[in-house]
Amino acid sequence: MNRPIGVMDSGVGGLTVAKEIMRQLPDESIVYFGDLDRCPYGSRSMEEVRRFTLQVADHLVSRGIKMLVVACNTATAAALHILEKRYDIPVIGVINPGARSAIQSSSNQDVIVLATEGTVASGAYPKAIHQISHRFKIQSTACPKFVPLVEELRYKDKVVVRIVLHQTLKHLADTRADTVILGCTHYPLLADEIKDYFYGRKKVIDSGYETAREVSAMLTMLKGHASPQSNPEHLMIVNGETGRFEYILKDWMPFIEYRLEQVELKEE
Repeated sequence: MNRPIGVMDSGVGGLTVAKEIMRQLPDESIVYFGDLDRCPYGSRSMEEVRRFTLQVADHLVSRGIKMLVVACNTATAAALHILEKRYDIPVIGVINPGARSAIQSSSNQDVIVLATEGTVASGAYPKAIHQISHRFKIQSTACPKFVPLVEELRYKDKVVVRIVLHQTLKHLADTRADTVILGCTHYPLLADEIKDYFYGRKKVIDSGYETAREVSAMLTMLKGHASPQSNPEHLMIVNGETGRFEYILKDWMPFIEYRLEQVELKEE
């Protein structure tokens, strides 16, 4: 089945998921949608995020995708249950794969979730983890300064990153938690600094890797993999200004060939 996989995010963060899908499934084509004009989603109301998510998802489905990956934790928390019923294609979010990986990784059943304000307020990660095991202690922390670090291209400024990390994470430095979930797909661009901040004593879970594994497993189950003779083509769709998107795309994924398309989505 040589139709593309659709991947959506509020901005550039979902590229961390798209990159991992491309690595694990090199024959698959990707259509990525970054809603940069309305990024970030994390500080918006759940109702607003839900509207934006449905609009972007409808756009991707209209492009003939065979699977939708909601590569945004806030959008997953707000709308995954609606999207699963809305379409006749598989829909995968990033929260359940990350939650399952944390359960597998933690030795002492004590987990930290770093996420946007919206994802923390939704309680999505504690719900997902406690559906599997009620023994886990989960401490969620909103990190509202993390997404702007990435979207404003400051994630390579080590001094600024260290200052922001200390301001946000200092109350977590001495906790007994042994596992940290990066509960926003922007955060893997800060993953090395986050690991260093905790002196390597806490395992850091990147939901992008786990989500790509779930995509692969779903395609195997549905016999939906692209044929080995396929020539993958990647389309990047941006709602908004494309300059910083392309900068991060080329910095983070210099190996890919892609077409870039700018669209204008307005609230209906």
